[in-house]
Amino acid sequence: MPETDDPHPSLPPLRDVIRDHDLHASKTLGQNFILDLNLTRRIARTAGHSGSTPLNKIVEIGPGPGGLTRGLLMEGAQHVTVIETDDRFQPALCDIATAYPGRVSIMMGDALKINPDDLTDGTYKIVANLPYNVATPLLIKWLSQSPIRWDSLTLMFQKEVAQRICAQAGEDAYGRLSVLSNWLAETHIEFDVPADVFVPPPKVTSAIVSLVPRERPLADADLAVLEKVTAAAFGQRRKMLRASLKQITKDAENVLISCDIDPTRRAETLTIEEFCALSRALKDYL
Repeated sequence: MPETDDPHPSLPPLRDVIRDHDLHASKTLGQNFILDLNLTRRIARTAGHSGSTPLNKIVEIGPGPGGLTRGLLMEGAQHVTVIETDDRFQPALCDIATAYPGRVSIMMGDALKINPDDLTDGTYKIVANLPYNVATPLLIKWLSQSPIRWDSLTLMFQKEVAQRICAQAGEDAYGRLSVLSNWLAETHIEFDVPADVFVPPPKVTSAIVSLVPRERPLADADLAVLEKVTAAAFGQRRKMLRASLKQITKDAENVLISCDIDPTRRAETLTIEEFCALSRALKDYL
């Protein structure tokens, strides 16, 4: 596996860091390390081109031994705040902070319980090789922020999840996550990441996804209501909407007709704007 050494003279190659600190990826925590600094620098450059700001303030989730952290710093990130739940990686991250004085802050803790807004002033970017077991909950958490202060998200997902995030109405991967993500942000799959660049290699291909918040949502809707409506609709996606929405209201057919939506349609055919209209109509039922 290729690895370009960090040009900073005090930092050893990542493989040596893993060996010297006796680090290994935890299956329980969904960890997979990227040691190829050419790849982490490419991810950093992608983040720099997403949104409206350069690599100023970065919040990185799950840095592990710091491969992506190094890539961000090598590409000129002014300041990187890392959130890491696994104490084993703290010494390696401290070494990076020492090598790049004033440019790295380390927050040990659970990213699901930490609001990135509390870690930095103004706008910031979130960049992460996310552990697969928390990737979707974290994305929904960040999309749910009001107001959204992040300038862009540049995130690693399993390719299947990446396709679900970016899918449009009528596509096979279109679902609840597609609606929520594209309602609030512009989404794009940047590039695939093969399994063999990870240590240990996962059983699936991954992909880098960028999300840039819209100036305003695609249509008016209450997030909590939209989540419930899409959960009901896609939870029984093979059923017609008049049947799948009965768990929300017994009057599902009339509500659909009032929104000019054919009750015999299925969830995957509805546009985001139609889901928003349905959410507005169903708000009093929830």
